[in-house]
Amino acid sequence: MHPAGAEIMSESGDTRNSRPARSPRTGRPVSPPSRRPGPLVLIGGAEDRTGEARVLREFVRLAGGLKANLVVVTVATEHPGEVGGEYLAAFRRIGCKDVTRLDIPDRAHTTRPETTARLEAATGVFFTGGSQLRITNLLGGSPVDQLLHRRRGEGLVLGGTSAGAAMMSGTMIVGGASESSPRAGVVEVGPGMEFLRGVMVDQHFTRRGRTGRLLAALARYPHLLGVGIDEDTALIADGPAFRVVGSGAVTVIDLGAVTFNNVLELKDNGHLGICGVRMHILPDGFGFHLLDRTPILPAARQT
Repeated sequence: MHPAGAEIMSESGDTRNSRPARSPRTGRPVSPPSRRPGPLVLIGGAEDRTGEARVLREFVRLAGGLKANLVVVTVATEHPGEVGGEYLAAFRRIGCKDVTRLDIPDRAHTTRPETTARLEAATGVFFTGGSQLRITNLLGGSPVDQLLHRRRGEGLVLGGTSAGAAMMSGTMIVGGASESSPRAGVVEVGPGMEFLRGVMVDQHFTRRGRTGRLLAALARYPHLLGVGIDEDTALIADGPAFRVVGSGAVTVIDLGAVTFNNVLELKDNGHLGICGVRMHILPDGFGFHLLDRTPILPAARQT
């Protein structure tokens, strides 16, 4: 959806005579990015904004510390002034002076020069909570969507809380019943913004009892990893792995090796039978390899 260019090496590994990659859309040469993609900071919601604020401080640190240029995007919420104002106050309390609010109430705003100019200048872009469907509906495929993927490839730090975290995945949980056993029809999914591929994200995970609905979603898409993020907790993805920061935990559910899954046999509300599920509970300081699907223990526990 958002390809990045790279040199095509010969079998010997020599790139002197290789041709640069070209855009499949325009056919023009595409230069490889000069920096590695920026980190993604996915927060499970209800993060501390008035106390130590560890999770938000980590987002600011990654985005440049006190020299960060932050843009708080309120597209997910129908109350941008109230919600955006809370995050402006929180980031300023941390010490970030260059932080502004960007409201995108409709798709027409995604084409405005002032909108794209502010995102081009940012070192960190933060999505508030609200409705993840509003994010995908108003931004999906727009100039802002394309800009954010390009800028992240150049090193932009992208963060989001609650709905702003759920939308990061390629296949997104739109809604569904909390505190439910895994049953067919209890969860609705749709396309996300594809910033973090290969996973499906759920938020407010432990507080709202969402294990059942995440399992129900994964039963239909067992190639994906399920990631449930607790409140006041962040999953920070950088390259092929992520680490956990915050007062809760990140739950990883892996159905890749299941031996039985009856989802194709069920009608709505039928109870799922799934055998061979793997689950990892990862608190602060732990991490996870996304490619080989293995946990990373804190350094002190690896000796």
